[in-house]
Amino acid sequence: MTTRNSNRRKHGGTAVKIVVTGPFSAGKTTLIRTISEITVLSTEKDISDHTKSRKAETTVAMDFGRITIDRDLVLYLFGTPGQDRFDFMWEILGEGMLGYILLIDSSREDSLEEAVGILAAFRKMARVPFVVALNHSAGIEPSDEDKVRSVLELGDDVPVVPCDATDRESVKSVLLALLYSVVDQIDAPAGAGV
Repeated sequence: MTTRNSNRRKHGGTAVKIVVTGPFSAGKTTLIRTISEITVLSTEKDISDHTKSRKAETTVAMDFGRITIDRDLVLYLFGTPGQDRFDFMWEILGEGMLGYILLIDSSREDSLEEAVGILAAFRKMARVPFVVALNHSAGIEPSDEDKVRSVLELGDDVPVVPCDATDRESVKSVLLALLYSVVDQIDAPAGAGV
């Protein structure tokens, strides 16, 4: 699979950039750590404001991991900060991405609302395939999916998938949903868009 957003690696195969974004404390760093075959490069710092009740550290620049799909395809995973004050990193990390995962914490009502602005920013910067992954979710009730689609104004072509960011098989399922969306876009007739 070769697209304008992919690069040939020095030793053969294609390297593609996938971004994992979403609200603060949605599980982005955990998702990348769960699936990465290398030690994840992470830029986490101690939290000193009111949000420290949710977690002790937050990503301030990015997380970076890698997973080899096969000898012809390697995914480079870039996790964004979730807090608005680091939103300048979203565009930097989004440059050249093949697609992205919008990760939402389904156990927190405010996570979906926070995702609206993040999705708007990503839609402005690139028209690439994406999936919405609902962390802390073993399955998705139709009413829950309808709510997510309504709040985020998603078309039927955008997959909404359950996710457990601590479970490798669950994370693989999310990545596969994204890769299938990429293939669908490549196979779509000219003029069709995301």
